[in-house]
Amino acid sequence: MCVVSRYRLAPSPDQVSGLLDLCRHARYVWNLGLEQRLMWRPGRRATPGYVAQARQLTEARAAEPWLKAGSQMVQQQALRDLEQAWRNFWNGTHRRPTWRREGVDEGFRIVGSQVQRVEKLNRKWGRVLVPKVGWIKFRLSCALPAAKSYRVTRDRSGRWHIAFAVIPSVIEAPGNGEIVGVDRGVAVSAALSTGEMLSCPGLSKREQVRLKKLQRRLARAEHGSKRRARVRTAIARWKARETDRRKNWVEQTSTDLARRFDLIRLEDLQIRNLTRSARGTIEQPGRNVRAKAGLNRGILANGWGQLAARLEHKAPGRVQKVNAAYTSQTCSACGHCAPESRENQTVFRCVACRYEANADVNAAINIARGIAAGRAVNARRETAIPASETREPQLATST
Repeated sequence: MCVVSRYRLAPSPDQVSGLLDLCRHARYVWNLGLEQRLMWRPGRRATPGYVAQARQLTEARAAEPWLKAGSQMVQQQALRDLEQAWRNFWNGTHRRPTWRREGVDEGFRIVGSQVQRVEKLNRKWGRVLVPKVGWIKFRLSCALPAAKSYRVTRDRSGRWHIAFAVIPSVIEAPGNGEIVGVDRGVAVSAALSTGEMLSCPGLSKREQVRLKKLQRRLARAEHGSKRRARVRTAIARWKARETDRRKNWVEQTSTDLARRFDLIRLEDLQIRNLTRSARGTIEQPGRNVRAKAGLNRGILANGWGQLAARLEHKAPGRVQKVNAAYTSQTCSACGHCAPESRENQTVFRCVACRYEANADVNAAINIARGIAAGRAVNARRETAIPASETREPQLATST
């Protein structure tokens, strides 16, 4: 498992022009190679692989001066990335490769000896030698990793980044034997079994108002105009700010949980299925589409999948997935399961023992204890959770 260690690049205007040329070359080679792969039909000969396409690239560089002016490593690596993308698709781990678009898929990858040309200037700044561009400074937000490749990218807000692919460092368990359950939600991003309520920061109300005004201005702008391009860039900056805050919260929260607890239990949720659109088709249109779209935005804005992924990176072997069925309807005090106990979003009041608590915290306690499908079991899966001592005896009823 590899993750990226990303830094902010600070190129000059001339260097930005050179970086855009490299991105343009990489995008052109990727799309051309993808077009060759998509031309295959049953009964035809096999499409060319990486070796054949690399040979064709050499011929194209000799025939086209503008392509020869670019970096051969960048262009060859684009073909290697395309080859790996198709392998991942046929293995069933990724989706089929798609076209790369200008302004959206801006980036290229550097491998080999060029990766070693990275220097640390001082405590805050470093620099990297990019082929055909020169030395570019970047901000040192953390220690430089020992990587074998790096990727230069440009996001929609115009910011340049350099990302090194490294093996993530593992956080050692504290050894205190404590177990925590994490209930992920929309109103509260993460509720812990200890009673803590964690919220993922987003845009403030004032910032949301400014973003809404920009979106309305974008709707009135003429397609293809410079004004529309400026408004899109401004909207992308606000979106990037929201994304940065979410990623920072995920990193801090995952690190804190990995350092404090020996075992972390989460709900086993399929985020991709939960956030799937309910629009339906023309023949069978969906219902409550707007409400479902708002729920999908809330789930993605709270970083459910990112939090689980980073916990597995930082605490491998110490993260367990618990069946999410009935965890929010089961009383953490007596183990009674009833939908009526969940009065609303925040209040849980057991109809059997009258135990009252925050609904999210109650669900987190059930997740920490390993409750699944309405049955309470301990960590060894031997005995059920004992009922409350103040609960009155209940008469057994036959169905």
